[in-house]
Amino acid sequence: MYDLYQGLIFDMDGTLLDTEPTHRKAWHQILSKYGLDTDQRAMIGMNGSPTWRIAEAMLAAQGSDLNPHHLAAEKNALLKTMLFDSVQPLPLIEVVKAYQGRRPMAVGTGSEHALAESLLQHLGLRDYFSALVAADDVKRHKPEPDTFLRCAQLIGVPPERCVVFEDADYGVQAARAAGMDCVDVRLL
Repeated sequence: MYDLYQGLIFDMDGTLLDTEPTHRKAWHQILSKYGLDTDQRAMIGMNGSPTWRIAEAMLAAQGSDLNPHHLAAEKNALLKTMLFDSVQPLPLIEVVKAYQGRRPMAVGTGSEHALAESLLQHLGLRDYFSALVAADDVKRHKPEPDTFLRCAQLIGVPPERCVVFEDADYGVQAARAAGMDCVDVRLL
C-alpha cells in the first residue's frame, strides 16, 4: 500500500504505541501534586511536543512560577514507573511488520530518546527501525520539520520520497514542512 515510498517514518506515542492514556494520568498526578489543573484539550493540542514544552504551557496558563524543566523531569520519572506495565503496540505496527526488510524505517518522536529506546526495546520493536530521532536529538521540535528531516537523513532517503505516520496536528504540520507525504492515523 505504501510501496511508492522509499522510506517510512513513524511517530511513536499514539501512532505506534498506546501511551497517551498513561501520559495523561502521569500529568494529572504531577499537576495535582502542585494544586494545578490538567487541561486535557490543551495537552492533546500539544501532542508531539517535548515534555518540557507542555509543562511550560501548562504552568504559564495557570500563572505558576514552577520550573518547567523540573516539572517535566518529575512527570517523566513517574511515567517510567507506570508505562512499562501498560504500554501496547497499536494496529499500525502491522504496517511496520509488513515493510520490515523492504523499506528503511525510522521513528520520529517528541519523547526523550532514552524513553523511546527503552519502550521500543521492551516491546521487541526496536530492531524494525534503522533510526530513532527524539526530542533531545533536535533543537527545533514539531511542528518544525527537523525531527523528520533527521530521520530521512539517517535512513538515507530524500524527504520527498518519505511518508510520515502521525496522530497529532504538530506532527502533521512537521511532515508537511519537511516536504513529506503524511498519513494522519486519526483518519484511518
